[in-house]
Amino acid sequence: QVQLVESGGGLVQAGGSLRLSCAASGRTFSYASMGWFRQTPGNERDFVADITWNGRSTYYADSVKGRFTISRDNAKNTVYLQMNSLKPEDTAVYYCAARWAYSASRAPNTYPLWGQGTQVTVSS
Repeated sequence: QVQLVESGGGLVQAGGSLRLSCAASGRTFSYASMGWFRQTPGNERDFVADITWNGRSTYYADSVKGRFTISRDNAKNTVYLQMNSLKPEDTAVYYCAARWAYSASRAPNTYPLWGQGTQVTVSS
């Protein structure tokens, strides 16, 4: 059984930083393209960033470009989201997701496996 477990969320002041981690267990992680998404109450899950299985390509939502960085360590079966210059509008539950495909994707419905989410709250 494959599982994704996020960690690293919390409360931070505007302008601060957090690093989210997503640890995978079970099925081979190295061949999974990974994505980070976020969701606020009453809204759909929005794309934040993704990274291909080999880490060679990364993609970002315009709203986080230049502030967030996605990376992965396949030896540790972990993907990271470094979030800098945080803004109150970044407040959300952040989810990591996996798909066993060579290409990354911005569409949540193309990811079959999800973590439980971690809350990020940015105060003004």
